Amino acid sequence: MFKRDGKKDPELFQNVSEGLKKLYRTKLFPLEDTYRFHDFHSPALEDADFDNKPMVLLVGQYSTGKTTFIRHLMEQDFPGMRIGPEPTTDSFIAVMHGEQEGLIPGNALVVDPKKPFRKLNAFGNAFLNRFVCAQMPNAVLESISIIDTPGILSGEKQRISRGYDFAAVLEWFAERVDRIILLFDAHKLDISDEFSEVIRALKNHEDKMRVVLNKADQIGTQQLMRVYGALMWSLGKIVGTPEVIRVYIGSFWAQPLLVPDNRKLFEAEEQDLFKDIQGLPRNAALRKLNDLIKRARLAKVHAYIISSLKKEMPNMFGKDNKKKELIANLGEIYIRIEKEHQISPGDFPKLAKMQEILANQDFSKFQAVKPKLLEAVEDMLANDIAKLMTLVRQEEAAMPSQAVQGGAFEGTMNGPFGHGYGEGAGEGIDELEWVVARDKPTYDEIFYTLSPVNGKVSGAMAKKEMVKSKLPNTVLGKIWKLADVDKDGFLDDDEFALANHLIKVKLEGHELPTDLPEHLIPPSKRGL
Repeated sequence: MFKRDGKKDPELFQNVSEGLKKLYRTKLFPLEDTYRFHDFHSPALEDADFDNKPMVLLVGQYSTGKTTFIRHLMEQDFPGMRIGPEPTTDSFIAVMHGEQEGLIPGNALVVDPKKPFRKLNAFGNAFLNRFVCAQMPNAVLESISIIDTPGILSGEKQRISRGYDFAAVLEWFAERVDRIILLFDAHKLDISDEFSEVIRALKNHEDKMRVVLNKADQIGTQQLMRVYGALMWSLGKIVGTPEVIRVYIGSFWAQPLLVPDNRKLFEAEEQDLFKDIQGLPRNAALRKLNDLIKRARLAKVHAYIISSLKKEMPNMFGKDNKKKELIANLGEIYIRIEKEHQISPGDFPKLAKMQEILANQDFSKFQAVKPKLLEAVEDMLANDIAKLMTLVRQEEAAMPSQAVQGGAFEGTMNGPFGHGYGEGAGEGIDELEWVVARDKPTYDEIFYTLSPVNGKVSGAMAKKEMVKSKLPNTVLGKIWKLADVDKDGFLDDDEFALANHLIKVKLEGHELPTDLPEHLIPPSKRGL
């Protein structure tokens, strides 16, 4: 790993994916394996975990529109798809790209080394019988994979009847996906006990979480405001942090809006969500790097906990009593490790869960502290990760156009139905007449009260009129720059009218363009 001159072997960093695999295998995995990390937290990572496409996990109560949302994104039915008002999706369905359309059952999936699902076999047959992969040729799936989940129910009975730990399976997926989308139905906004438990289980992955308030076209504006407020209040109680998760409001299917009052809001929200999903392929390497750092920090803390427990155990008699005592006092051990090694409390695993797993472990098989293993992980976090970070940026710069294509992502990109087309600065884009000419008589009246000289007003005179809009100087300065088409430091009547048109655009809540669009250039200035 190190040459004689102390420099790292450059082969380690040929590309991000290979670099991550090598770092994990040579530096992090030995620490995890020695201190039985995989028995407590998460199975070992495999090559497929580093190579797979970005994944989007959809989670929500039944009938919130999860499957319909996937259908809307891809604009195509997928194998195994069932949609209805009752709980119809009773399986985890990994919707992935494949040349042939078809279903692969769970037991076959977990033995395929090319798929990132091999470690799911730990959840047993009860889960694997409820896990399938729907493969199909689709442009959207060339860039991302989507995981559809069973609708979350309420009540203790349903949770027991699943036959596997639903929250633990979701947590396994959450560790490996790039985006977690929680869907809520604006029409029935109850959050069941199981859903609350699931959201808490995903708490360590808040950076990946987004919320979709779906079916928002079924209620009016006033009711929607109340529903949105109630949702934020409920999420705040469950997540328990002051930070607010980003919420997208809309109706995510290809049907007419029932209540079209908020059409513009829904269009803007859908566009924002699509941009977020489209950016996943470009940010995939950074996400994997971030997840590896999180895992390394947890593995390091775990090693300190296990080695501390080993150190406290007697060699001969009273092992069982000492074990019970150590488990009961685990909180105090956490505090001691925190102070001794300057570790943030947020890096420690959940106390109750750790105590539960420790109760079934043989402490005599635990390993004492091994400084070399910990130093290797420290070195990885301090040096190797920084070098990989540089490589991530280089790879991102080399593929700037990498974004999700096809399906619903194509429908809003071009033509008159693109978001914001014909609005704000885009108004009049496909009209023959100059759009500013409509209000030019009004602007001309103001222009001639400013005593123009040789048909032009000075910046000082124009400023007196423009500041009446109460817009900040930074905005008015940008408007001046756009309106002074011939860059002579004065405005003629066309340029003055254009400045007032841009002020109107800004006052109506639209953004100003960076450069003046072709259709806004005054006819007298075209061809300059």
